[in-house]
Amino acid sequence: MKIFNTLKEVFFSSLPLAVIIIIVCVFVAPMENAFNYVKLLVGYVSVVVGQSLFLDGLSISILPIGKLVGSSLVNLKKTVFIIFFGVVFGLLATVAEPALAVLARQTHMIIDIVDETLFVWIMGAGIGVLVGFSLYRIMKDLSIKVVFAILYGLIFTVVFFVPEQFVALAFDGSGATTGDISVPFILALGIGVAGTMSRHKANEDIFGIIGLASVGPILALFIYGIILKAVQGGALPPAGLYDPGAAESLGAVVVANLGGVALALFPVIIVYVPFQIFLIKLPKKEFGQILLGSVSVYIGLLIFLSGIDFGFAFAGKYIGEVFLSPARPEWFKWLLLLIGFVLGAAITLSEPAVTVLGEQLEEITNGHIKKMTIRLTLAVGIGFAALISMVKILSQINILWFLIPLYAIALIMMRFTSNLFVVLAFDSGGVTGGALTSAFLTPLTLGAAQAVAELAGENAQSILTNGFGIIAFISVTPLIAVQALGMIYDFRVRKEQQSMAATELEEIQELSSLVLQESGPETTEIPQDETGEQSSSMEEKDYVQ
Repeated sequence: MKIFNTLKEVFFSSLPLAVIIIIVCVFVAPMENAFNYVKLLVGYVSVVVGQSLFLDGLSISILPIGKLVGSSLVNLKKTVFIIFFGVVFGLLATVAEPALAVLARQTHMIIDIVDETLFVWIMGAGIGVLVGFSLYRIMKDLSIKVVFAILYGLIFTVVFFVPEQFVALAFDGSGATTGDISVPFILALGIGVAGTMSRHKANEDIFGIIGLASVGPILALFIYGIILKAVQGGALPPAGLYDPGAAESLGAVVVANLGGVALALFPVIIVYVPFQIFLIKLPKKEFGQILLGSVSVYIGLLIFLSGIDFGFAFAGKYIGEVFLSPARPEWFKWLLLLIGFVLGAAITLSEPAVTVLGEQLEEITNGHIKKMTIRLTLAVGIGFAALISMVKILSQINILWFLIPLYAIALIMMRFTSNLFVVLAFDSGGVTGGALTSAFLTPLTLGAAQAVAELAGENAQSILTNGFGIIAFISVTPLIAVQALGMIYDFRVRKEQQSMAATELEEIQELSSLVLQESGPETTEIPQDETGEQSSSMEEKDYVQ
């Protein structure tokens, strides 16, 4: 019965994405090949069914594994071992993250000196190191706000030494590393560690690990870009064309994804088994349920990613290019701002990692913050991220002119936001760039950037520089949106507390008045001083009171 409820929820949350695709691809710019409509239908059904199976299996496999491993790390006693396994699990949960694999292929397609495998391992290493540091922060009770301020200060200091082509790509990679597999596992790992090792076991210790982990890939790819530039003699080769093509066979897509999905999921299971044997020691029945749930996760993720590759990979690029066709009026390209906003919001509601974060938040806050509230907040934030990305592409303005002010606003807002919403905001920025985002919005922006380059000729920025950046914006706008939600939430809580305090004070005053009235006539004896005279009227009042 649970699977049908999940299926219904996923179906309704994905409807906005289906509607906007139908409007553009059927009415605004009909596609010439009729078979493409079949692909879109298959892709949509696969996304809904696959995500439903994925989420159901997740709740009985990956999430329990993360919590169990996190809570069992305390048995290792020494801090160095705990940090080491945090690095290992962070790396393994990331190296074959589906969204990261998609981004690696897209990057190699445009600039072939970037090795796909090395790209993935560099980003995974960045996540692993920062996951280990996040566990250290929890154990040592370091201020999360200070840590965020220092790390992002470091990022925007190093960025001026990074090749221009790698700036937007690094931020995009950061969002892609925290997706459908890594987010649930790392978040659950943080919950397990915080529940056993945190000094005050507050909610802000549970969240924040994803936000901190997202910094690692940015710095890692910055370093990779600097080294690559030095190896190439101070200049990177020009970017090539972006052409994802259109898969003709669904079976071929499924077969191609079999190994990748297994590589994304099974390392977590394999590393969990020794913990189960020596530390956790679950009963055989519960251990079997976890293994069975992992099969559901595997099948669901396979269907989900295959549907994206088969039905959505070409559609994003098509939508990005069609609005910039020379055959259409000049003003027509600005409709991409509206299309980007709606698509960004719609895709966010369909992202599995966003759903998982919302469910975790609702559980930890005992229902005070509903999962739909955080999902809608993120949807609005991501909508604006896609809109800003389209403005950047059409205007060809350097991405730092957007990112630096946005991150500055987010960091300043930390001063006025509670710790819980600060860590939640940074976690949200890390989870929104999942597989669906990478597979649809990135082709959308790369297609638009390629069309802009063809129209602008020699005056155009490279596709690598202008096309990437959508996930960078998707990573920063939630910081502002969620902290704004937190400020509103905290204001309402304070207002309710003040109202309750005022009501209680009025009740106490009324009660005191009644007591005085009832005790007044019976108070006939008036105290006297040492001379036997009555005390002053003020002293009488004090005595009665």
